[in-house]
Amino acid sequence: MKKIDFKKELKRLYLPSAKEAELVDVPPMNFLMIDGAGDPNRERSYQEAVEALFSVSYAVKFKAKRTLAIDYGVPPLEGLWWADDMAAFMAGDKAKWKWTMMIMQPEFVHAAMVRDTIAEVGKKKDLPALARLRLAKFAEGKSAQILHVGPFSTEGPTIARVHAFIASLGGRLHGKHHEIYLSDIRKADPAKWRTVIRQPLK
Repeated sequence: MKKIDFKKELKRLYLPSAKEAELVDVPPMNFLMIDGAGDPNRERSYQEAVEALFSVSYAVKFKAKRTLAIDYGVPPLEGLWWADDMAAFMAGDKAKWKWTMMIMQPEFVHAAMVRDTIAEVGKKKDLPALARLRLAKFAEGKSAQILHVGPFSTEGPTIARVHAFIASLGGRLHGKHHEIYLSDIRKADPAKWRTVIRQPLK
């Protein structure tokens, strides 16, 4: 049985410093993705998306272990966030937010495996978001990132630090605000939640 530890292999991408922002070059990677819109605290479609992503990601993991003799930990949930009017996004008007929730998939997880797994999961669970699930390659490239420790409501100054770091390099924001959720918010103390804040740049 081959075992892969993505926490070690992708440490630079998924465990940045909390002290200062840093540059990373993010390679193209495959993700299970679901798009949506609206306040994630209120929209049922957001919870449905997260449930479908984890259900299929774990089912794919067990299929790889059974059929390919490869074992790995399911990577964390990630989110791309934006709004048609970015002023509404920066002001925290969540009703106008748009999002893509996603979980990274190893290179050996191919489209047919995902398609078959979605069908299998659909027979066992009633998950409305399964029909919106897709496997796609996402290329982010040069980005700035930092680790935020604390509840989501206190991210503002941390995001500002990332944007200031980009400006100090003579760069400009490019692409969507990206968050990677390292903590299980159902169990962890909000004061200890760990979230990677990433922003692509040009």
